[in-house]
Amino acid sequence: MSYYIEKPKIIPILTEVDVLVAGAGPSGVAAAVSAARNGAKTMLLEQSGDVGGVSTNGLMSHWTGNTKGGIYEEILDRSCDDKSMRTTINPEKLKLCLLELLNEAGVTLQLYTFASDTIVENGEVKGIIIESKSGRQAIYSKVVIDATGDGDIAAKAGAPYFKGRETDGKMQPMTLMFKVGGVNCETALFPPSFETTFPVPKGDLQSLARKHLPAPAGHVLLYRSTLPGVVTCNMTNCTEVDGTNAADLTRATILCRKQIPLIVDFLHEYVPGYEACYLLSSASMIGVRETRHFEGEKTLTENDILEARVFDDWAVTKAHFNFDIHNIKGAGLDEHGAQHKFKQNKGYTIPYGCLVPKKVDGLLLCGRNISGTHVAHSNFRAMPICANIGQAAGIAAALCVKTEVKPRELDVKQLQKALKKAGVTLDENE
Repeated sequence: MSYYIEKPKIIPILTEVDVLVAGAGPSGVAAAVSAARNGAKTMLLEQSGDVGGVSTNGLMSHWTGNTKGGIYEEILDRSCDDKSMRTTINPEKLKLCLLELLNEAGVTLQLYTFASDTIVENGEVKGIIIESKSGRQAIYSKVVIDATGDGDIAAKAGAPYFKGRETDGKMQPMTLMFKVGGVNCETALFPPSFETTFPVPKGDLQSLARKHLPAPAGHVLLYRSTLPGVVTCNMTNCTEVDGTNAADLTRATILCRKQIPLIVDFLHEYVPGYEACYLLSSASMIGVRETRHFEGEKTLTENDILEARVFDDWAVTKAHFNFDIHNIKGAGLDEHGAQHKFKQNKGYTIPYGCLVPKKVDGLLLCGRNISGTHVAHSNFRAMPICANIGQAAGIAAALCVKTEVKPRELDVKQLQKALKKAGVTLDENE
């Protein structure tokens, strides 16, 4: 590989803030809103033209997983009109809901802005270098929150991490969501999981999918939307790709788009209620399930989740989902992701230490990039849980600014007190 040596540049400082959040998915929005509500001058950066990440730009069908108390329930209340479809996502309404939350909290939002590098001094993150139509600029901040999903900021700052599963570094596949219209919802089939088989007139549906859909696609997963006759499809699949690699993201997007018309043909032929369906829309960003796992002061494991462990330094409470690991080699779920085998019905906690990366100060992790094992990550990566992780990160960042301490030095009792004030409790009776 040959190299070009870039000449040093003097770039303008755009602004200085207390808390700077990179990434405006559910966790990033929650972090920014929570930091601002707790008195911090807060700015949120997003590389796309909308907030919400995969929940909006990625056309996610619904909020999977759950947690009680905190900002996730507030988002649900404000973005849902039909209580019978409380967790079904209307992406256009959710975009506006998140924008209103940010505006009401006083967050400065900047879209169309790519966080390209970090400002690090003596092992402490002091800000972010950004690229946009306005050029290359710097933003200084007392605390930075990485809500990029892939942990791009933490990686550039030198925080240690590994990718994918511990044994071989392989990561879960990517999916491009799309919607079809013209569905007869009175007769339509809505499979509840990857593991369930559904008899249809021409044979077992999942077996037909594996036989007729273009590999590595090969499963049927369809969800009602908030619009009549419209169904969201979670059926494209691309394996052996790395979400931190632009070439892989491009390859995955092209492959998944090529799968869509073939999937629609399959729906016409084999799935009741979809005989006259047509492609209505597709996501503007591909869904990346897994990339970097950072090393934090604490690491959440699958055993912690199975045992419903309550940590002394809890930052997220009452989180609940299953091990949703999509097959790294093909369609469906792998042996750890067999959802019907997940028997833990209690909510678990996530410790604050999982949000604090090793070796780097001035930085908090937020969302699916927190410190956890490959299997544990498949549980806490669910958007409701990520939103409440963001709430904890935002409040923690504001407290760090207020008390003039580094994130790893924060008194967790102060954080827990503020979380309780915001509606996050440890016990049902609190």
